[in-house]
Amino acid sequence: MPRVKRGTMTRKRHNRILTRAKGYWGARHRWYTQAHEAVMHAAQYAYRDRRTRKRDFRRLWIARINAACRAQGITYSRFINGLDRAGVTLDRKVMADLAVNEPAAFTALVQQASQALAA
Repeated sequence: MPRVKRGTMTRKRHNRILTRAKGYWGARHRWYTQAHEAVMHAAQYAYRDRRTRKRDFRRLWIARINAACRAQGITYSRFINGLDRAGVTLDRKVMADLAVNEPAAFTALVQQASQALAA
C-alpha cells in the first residue's frame, strides 16, 4: 500500500478554523489550538443566544405593550384577556409595533378589549 501523507488535509482543517477565527484578539486568531477552542465556544454561545434572543424580544414587546396599556388605563394582563375574549389574534410583536408607531390603532384595540371584558 502506498504511504499516506496527511499534511494537506490537516492544513485544510486548520485553515478552515483559522478563517472562522478572523478578527479574534491575540493568539486566538493565530494559533490553531486557541483558535479552535475560541471558535467552538463562539458556536456554543451563538446557539444559546439564538434562543435567548427570542425570549428577550418577547420581554421587550410585553414591556412596550404594558406601558401603552397603562397609559390607556388598563393593565397588560387584563388587555390580553380582553383580546382573547374578543377573538383578536394579533401577536405581541405586531401589538408592540402598533403601540409605538400607531397609537390610534392601539387605542382601538384597547377599547375592543375593554368592551369584551365588560360583556
